[in-house]
Amino acid sequence: MKDKKWWEKEVIYQIYPKSFKDSNNDGIGDLQGIREKLPYLKELGITTIWICPIFTSPMVDNGYDISDFEGINPEFGTMADFDQLLEDANKLGIKVILDLVINHTSDEHPWFQAALKDKESPYRDYYIFKEGKTEPNNWRSIFGGSVWEKLPDEEVYYFHAFDKKQPDLNWENPVLRQELYEMINRWLEKGIAGFRIDSITFIKKDQDFASLPTDGVDGLASCKSKTRNRPGIEVFLNELKKETFEKYNCVTVGEAPGVPYEDYGDFIGDDGYFSMIFDFNYSDIDVESGSDWFKRTNWTTKEFKEKLKRSQKVLQKNGWGANFVENHDQPRAVSKFIKPEYQTDEAAKALGMLYFFLRGTPFIYQAQELGMQNAKRNTIDQFNDISSIDNYHRSIQEGYTLETALDFVNKRSRDNTRTPFPWDDRQYGGFSATTPWLAMTEEYPNRNSQQNPVFAHYKKMIELRQQGQVSEVLTHGTIVFLENVPDNVIAYKRVLNENEVYSFTNLSDTEELISIKGEPLELLLNSHGDLVNEENELKLYPYQSVLFKK
Repeated sequence: MKDKKWWEKEVIYQIYPKSFKDSNNDGIGDLQGIREKLPYLKELGITTIWICPIFTSPMVDNGYDISDFEGINPEFGTMADFDQLLEDANKLGIKVILDLVINHTSDEHPWFQAALKDKESPYRDYYIFKEGKTEPNNWRSIFGGSVWEKLPDEEVYYFHAFDKKQPDLNWENPVLRQELYEMINRWLEKGIAGFRIDSITFIKKDQDFASLPTDGVDGLASCKSKTRNRPGIEVFLNELKKETFEKYNCVTVGEAPGVPYEDYGDFIGDDGYFSMIFDFNYSDIDVESGSDWFKRTNWTTKEFKEKLKRSQKVLQKNGWGANFVENHDQPRAVSKFIKPEYQTDEAAKALGMLYFFLRGTPFIYQAQELGMQNAKRNTIDQFNDISSIDNYHRSIQEGYTLETALDFVNKRSRDNTRTPFPWDDRQYGGFSATTPWLAMTEEYPNRNSQQNPVFAHYKKMIELRQQGQVSEVLTHGTIVFLENVPDNVIAYKRVLNENEVYSFTNLSDTEELISIKGEPLELLLNSHGDLVNEENELKLYPYQSVLFKK
């Protein structure tokens, strides 16, 4: 990994460890399960795995509430299991990156426990505590309710931007920051290839802690405008990079919601804080706010295309992007982007092709390569995700019926992508021999990793990008969106020297015609079985995608 930008060539596969493969039949996926399936990942062709949190945790937010940054949660295995996984992955040429959660800890972390026991403890300054008889302000947490939680025996409140069992760390404290940097460096010394960095734009809070105009029937106001990407965060992020990442040839992928496009240079430029960041502007097109699922939008393909074009333009101008259509916080892409009657294998392939050849590093979320769809749950009790449960109750508070509230949650629940991986058509999909921690989706007997046409297609896409005749142009070429196409067609070309690759995707339920006059194009990949090409005109079926070489 001598090349400082080695990560531009990677294809990264995200693993939700709890739901990937259960090796000891306790219903929960684990590190040995991931290790067992490394050959599957090698066959698919990916080059890096990103594993969601595996650290010691009470699992209130499925591992994003960490009680020991350097311990492995027993349900996933041991540090010896992790070391074995890292060694086996490296032997197969697969790099490993981990989740870095440093905006908050679990309330069971020893630091927080020490802060609770003694008001004079130095650890009290590791978190954000405020004295008062009532909540210090009216901010609403990302998961609903006040950001403030009262201590039982004191007139003191602590701050949590997310769940009350996830108290925020006080980044204003330099001693705390140094502890975090030392922990990060110990992981990098272990030989991991880098980190995906969780909720990192939340580490700087406005220190006035002033109340805001209410924006909901609960009398609260979203905390985002006072806690996300605030002035002064650049000091923390530069220091973080200097004290840790810069010392290693590692990759850093920032989860950076709330960053305006004009600031992207600071985040991913030549001297940026991170190697790349996720852009949620196009992925959250189905809702007005990523955390208020009842505020649905009637988006059009034209609107989605404009958001995607703008995103790619900004990323190309400033640095490098992390391209995705699914992750552990999103619903299944086939269910979100494709009309119900067209949710087929072909449509799943087309959706993959649409994003996979954009400029940036492609991310695949586990079982996305199988064309997985959302799971339908009939009662709120069937959901595990705390954000889903909060959105259900908030929807009802806002005046929606129980049925409509459940529909909102079914469409957007984070549990949709957290259902266990279906390896075959046995009971529990070969994920486990016992009842999984979260129910399987209904289609797993028919949609699993055995003889799956979507898997075969993803394998071809990866081969094309990684070692095909157009590999260099798909990796390092510039991107130019084509304008002379119908509103429902997303078309772009990748250009490197004399080489050009064209991508056309019909993201709609109507047939669309495209003019392709000029030099003949050679078909590289097609999501469907056939392609109608008559007199310099392509006819694309609903949700069909094609890739050409000039």
